[in-house]
Amino acid sequence: MPIPMLRAVVLAVLLYLLCAPAQARTVYRCVQKGTVSLATAPEPGSTCKAMTLADDAVQTPNLWGNLGVFSGTLYEREQDGVLVYSTRNLPGSRPYLRFTVATPPGEPAHEGLGRVGRPQLDRHARQFRAAARSTGVDDAWLRAVAHAESAFDETAVSPKGAQGVMQLMPETAAAYGVTDPLSPAQSIAGGARYMKALLQRYNGDRTLAAAAYNAGTGVVSRYGGVPPYAETRHYVDKVLALYSKYRQALGTAPERPAL
Repeated sequence: MPIPMLRAVVLAVLLYLLCAPAQARTVYRCVQKGTVSLATAPEPGSTCKAMTLADDAVQTPNLWGNLGVFSGTLYEREQDGVLVYSTRNLPGSRPYLRFTVATPPGEPAHEGLGRVGRPQLDRHARQFRAAARSTGVDDAWLRAVAHAESAFDETAVSPKGAQGVMQLMPETAAAYGVTDPLSPAQSIAGGARYMKALLQRYNGDRTLAAAAYNAGTGVVSRYGGVPPYAETRHYVDKVLALYSKYRQALGTAPERPAL
């Protein structure tokens, strides 16, 4: 089992032990609509896989504070006459416990440097139109990503090393032919090519494409959907909200299927 998943499962078991007998060691990794949850019983409507830890797994030290942080809620509900617990808010659930848990080190997940706000149609407009024409990726979608990533600042450099309007990591920039990551034209064109590849990889699913742009395709594969990182989930919500705003501002026709 990959170490990040192991830590997540250990966390879920720790939470479960707050409300179940100490011998309980099985937790379910459930995927539904591209997102992953951890639960003490299989969730209705999800594809779930049981994971079992050794009896001494809960002795793992310092799970809470050494790897970066995201927060969430453990929900309680009755299922088949038994109380079960899950990190997904299903119908009939009630909040049981707010928690803060560790995120693996070295992950590229980030919230982005831009905030949700009014669309900025004048920022690098010619470059976005050109990139949209050449790749077939919606102009509004590219602008939403750039807005979330850098607030359109071509000089932006993130703490994790991403650069330019589209906040490309150096290896991604090189893979998509970007020689000057601080050039708006190159960054937008390279980011558009990368996003086209992601949309093709995920059959047009914008949620998964945004998650992969943020956290990497390997992480999306590892979790079978949007990873349980607060940074990524906030980022995906931000991009989707901005996409709606840019579509409206640009007067975009009903959405075409993504590539």
